[in-house]
Amino acid sequence: MSRQFAHQELAALMKKCAGLTVDPAALAGSPEMTFTEFGLDSLGLLAIVGELENHYGTPIEPGAESCKTPNDFIDVINASITAGA
Repeated sequence: MSRQFAHQELAALMKKCAGLTVDPAALAGSPEMTFTEFGLDSLGLLAIVGELENHYGTPIEPGAESCKTPNDFIDVINASITAGA
């Protein structure tokens, strides 16, 4: 079974793609907080989606860049990775 995409990887991609330093524990511990509240806009999220598509070599589900919360985004990414495997 492959390892799932998690908050740690999301935090690293937020730093790489949008220059935002976010504690992975804050992402995991605040399930209702939106990406906007963490300082990430739609362009930053789109850049993260592109990085993930390149990394996993599979398309990410359409609409992933419209997710409002990190947990919703992680769920979509993991579903896409599983479907593409």
